[in-house]
Amino acid sequence: MKQFPQSSKVIVVLFFAVSLVFSLVCLSSANAGEKLYNGIVLPDEWPPRIEQLTFEPMPVPYLDSPPAVINIDVGRQLFVDDFLIEQTTLKRTFHKVEPYSENPVVRPDKTWEYCGDPTQRERGYIGPYAMVFSDGVWYDPADKLYKMWYMGGLLNSTCYAVSKDGFNWEKPALDVQPGTNIVHQGNRDSSTVWLDLEEKDPNRRYKMCRYHFTPDIGLVLHFSADGIHWSQPLAIAPYTKDRSTIFYNPFRNVWVYSLRENVDPIAGQNPPKLFGRARCYLECKDLLSGAGWKQGEPTFWVGCDRLDPLRPGDPNFLPQLYNLDAVAYESVLLGLFSIIRANPTPERPKINEIFAGFSRDGFHWYRPFREPIIGVSEHKGAWNWGNVQSAGGCCLVVGDRLFFYFSGRAGQGRLGKHKSFQDADGSTGLGFLRRDGFASMNTDGNEGQLTTRPVMFSGKYLFVNVDADKSELQVEVLDEQGKVIEPFCRDNCLPVIADKTIQPIMWKKAKDLSGLAGKPVRFRFHLTGGCLYSFWVSPDKSGASFGYVAAGGPGFTGSRDTVGSAAYK
Repeated sequence: MKQFPQSSKVIVVLFFAVSLVFSLVCLSSANAGEKLYNGIVLPDEWPPRIEQLTFEPMPVPYLDSPPAVINIDVGRQLFVDDFLIEQTTLKRTFHKVEPYSENPVVRPDKTWEYCGDPTQRERGYIGPYAMVFSDGVWYDPADKLYKMWYMGGLLNSTCYAVSKDGFNWEKPALDVQPGTNIVHQGNRDSSTVWLDLEEKDPNRRYKMCRYHFTPDIGLVLHFSADGIHWSQPLAIAPYTKDRSTIFYNPFRNVWVYSLRENVDPIAGQNPPKLFGRARCYLECKDLLSGAGWKQGEPTFWVGCDRLDPLRPGDPNFLPQLYNLDAVAYESVLLGLFSIIRANPTPERPKINEIFAGFSRDGFHWYRPFREPIIGVSEHKGAWNWGNVQSAGGCCLVVGDRLFFYFSGRAGQGRLGKHKSFQDADGSTGLGFLRRDGFASMNTDGNEGQLTTRPVMFSGKYLFVNVDADKSELQVEVLDEQGKVIEPFCRDNCLPVIADKTIQPIMWKKAKDLSGLAGKPVRFRFHLTGGCLYSFWVSPDKSGASFGYVAAGGPGFTGSRDTVGSAAYK
């Protein structure tokens, strides 16, 4: 084990004595044959063991062989892939995050947020930082506050800010470092803070996984009851590299370590192709005991591939996967892929941008949209001139919109070369996307249809997220043979002419869908214009989806949408 402060060594030794007992259980393939919430059955080897990453796109088995019947009881059903679609004349369109016009929302303005690296201070650089480097932005339903953890100063400390509306942020004076908003003074690179609303132990409600950078020790795990006062190191995972992160997969009740790895050139390539940064995967039931893995136990997971576009003007730089943050959103795992597309220049930061991916089994990623949903600015002096990075928790659900917090760096563009260096001057910004708005199914100007694969539900009320205020949407229900089930025919469906992210579908002569619960059916959507984002069947008239709400949001009482329309108020 590498050098670590003496006060923590006893804790670490005790931890490893316990964790070694559990690690093999944690990392075993006991999940072979497990059936997931949506009908996907895991293969005998789980997680799949990947011995060598290639430049080919990751295969997605559940899209090649979807379940015969898909259970849709968990969450809004998104059209980010063809998993749910049997036939359609609609065309899929992907959407980007819209930046907030008043960005950045958190910028460095405290003395302790200025350059913490002694070597940079000696050179006269102030290089301020108040930026999420994963870290975390969450809505806490207990305190009814937005909460942000971010890096203050270069690799210096973890700071804390709060907001009542998600736009205006305060940096409270706390008692950890009196008079400052520092909540952890420990040396760090990137870090993840996770608000665990399912945790039974109140002292473990908040979890921090911090990469200890100087000396280069590895991932250090801490717990907290309030997100302000953190425990001493409870675990150290030395077998990884910086920019490694964590997330929780509630669909399977496992924690996942998303581990940065440098991958060797692919054998047989002439000239050799450098793969560079990629990710390894390790899952466990308990985050603490799971940190005791041995070198080589995590499996290769995912990296950039031949479909990731080269940046214009940088034809010789192959994109690399810098980081992967993930979170459960409704019925899927949302992945934010931070991809480096160009190295820094003497004045400009690295060109990191954020791309989206989606997974329905928690391991295989489908990435059909190869444009950044959150990109850099091309204007020198902009706060996000380079090195855009995602926040832990990925996004929040706020009424009709998703809030995405992300960091960017101005390099020397704002302060000049005498006050800053190429990867400095970091702030935190905000962007918006329609709820469920990653992808929509659109008409081409004529009427279109979409028919789902056989699905099964236990609810009563069909809801949609649709933009059809200048057109109309009608829905019919079919049996397994494709025959319309009366009275749920198109003629009985009350036309929807609306642009709403939560809109009920109703039929004349039918109270609800309860008579079809537990039976395989298909939904056929008829759209005369506009676009369809998602559908779901709710057990009550509120439209609650019982899917996951990422990093939370106002009105929700936990990690899932149990309130429906009440959250919009």
